[in-house]
Amino acid sequence: MQRQGSGGSAAVVVRATGFVLLVAHLLLVAWISLRPRDVAWVTAPNTVPLDGLRADLALGSAEAARLIGEGLLLLAPLGVLLPMADGRLDVPGWASLVRTTAAGALVSLAVELLQTAVPGQVVDVDSVLLNTAGVALAHLLLVPAGRSRLRRRSGTGRSETDRLKGGRSGTGRSGTGRSGAAGGTGRGRGSAPLRNEGSQGATPTISRVPIAP
Repeated sequence: MQRQGSGGSAAVVVRATGFVLLVAHLLLVAWISLRPRDVAWVTAPNTVPLDGLRADLALGSAEAARLIGEGLLLLAPLGVLLPMADGRLDVPGWASLVRTTAAGALVSLAVELLQTAVPGQVVDVDSVLLNTAGVALAHLLLVPAGRSRLRRRSGTGRSETDRLKGGRSGTGRSGTGRSGAAGGTGRGRGSAPLRNEGSQGATPTISRVPIAP
C-alpha cells in the first residue's frame, strides 16, 4: 500500500512540475522572441522554406551552427514538458510524438505571427521548421525512457499491493479453517460420552429369589 501511494504521489508531482515548468518556459520564449529590438536595419521576412537555412550556412560553419542550434533549442523543452503536464503513461509512442510535435509547431507558428507586430523582429518560416524539429528530437530522446521508468515503478507498486492483499486474505481463510476445526473437535469431545452411554445399554435388574421357610 505504501509503495502504491508513493507511486501515485510521484505521478502527481511530475504532472504539477511539468505544468509549472511549461508555463515558465512559455514566458521565457515570449520574453526572448517578442521583445522589441533596437536595430539599424532588419532583413526581409523569409516565407520560402529552407532559404533561411541556406543563408545561415553561407555565413560559415560556426555561425551556422549557432543559429541552427538556437532554432532547435528554443522550443525543445516542450517535447518533454508537454507530456509531463499531460501526465498519462499508457499512451502509444507514435501518438504522443505526433501530438507533442503538432503542439510545438502551433506554438512556434503563433510566436512567428506575433513577431509581425514587434519592431525589430522578422518572420522566418525556417524558424518554425527548426523549432518543430527540436520539439520532436527532445521527445524522442527523453520521453519514452521516462515513461518506461515510471510504468515500471507503478507496476512494482501494484504487484506489491496485490501480494499484501493476497497474504491478508490467506491469513483470514486459514484462521476460519482453524476455528471450524477447533469447533468440530469440541463437538466431538462433547458427544463422546453420549455415545458411550448409549453403547452400555439399560441398567440390569436383579430378580428376587424366594427363600424357603
